[in-house]
Amino acid sequence: MAHALQKVCDMRHDIHDRAFVFAVRVCALSDDPWFKDIVRRAISRQLVASATSVGANLSEATAAQSKPDFVAKVAISKKEIGEAQWWLRLAEAVGVFEKPVLQELRVEATSVGQVISAISRSARR
Repeated sequence: MAHALQKVCDMRHDIHDRAFVFAVRVCALSDDPWFKDIVRRAISRQLVASATSVGANLSEATAAQSKPDFVAKVAISKKEIGEAQWWLRLAEAVGVFEKPVLQELRVEATSVGQVISAISRSARR
């Protein structure tokens, strides 16, 4: 975990990076197993919420009653996949889950995000 923390601390310091580093540092406050379990559960809860919201909002978009409704639901899905990507990145940085699985999920989240972005661009035309 110390190596991951050092790697993260070496990042540029724009506000997004600073916010990410802040989250990593909070998650790394203690090596106590109880604390690590709290961190794992918090990340898990947020990741599950954002990841499952992507599909739910795409499903709602499919049943949209108007084009603006469709565009809005796709936009929510786009925001939620972005949030899921952030939680996956944090989970990898703090080492709470197996890295190969996280890397696979990050690749899939990126791919899903690209498809949603394409749908969003097309729908706004």
